Amino acid sequence: MISRAALDGTNRLAEQALDLWITVYGAEAGNLALKVMATGGIFLSGGISPKILSKLTGPLFMRAFLEKGRLRPLLEGIPVQVITNDKSGLLGAARCAAARSTNGRAGTL
Repeated sequence: MISRAALDGTNRLAEQALDLWITVYGAEAGNLALKVMATGGIFLSGGISPKILSKLTGPLFMRAFLEKGRLRPLLEGIPVQVITNDKSGLLGAARCAAARSTNGRAGTL
């Protein structure tokens, strides 16, 4: 409800809350990118990101993602993408199961 009210502009407090959340999300995504040296990219998925895509593509997320001092040039080279396919988790699980069954490892975790 907060996201919806923020996106449709009916509640200023909801907008501020969503802006804060997006800023923290961007900062943490930048931290994770540095921790794992995600030079291949950061992919945002799940139920929330596609629903707030119009806000994620605004300046707040990327500004917070990049604000890492002297490491900014490294982060500028890391692509950030939002996965909008709501079946991506299921597709990934199916691919993993198929790969395991062709390697003779079906049933092992």
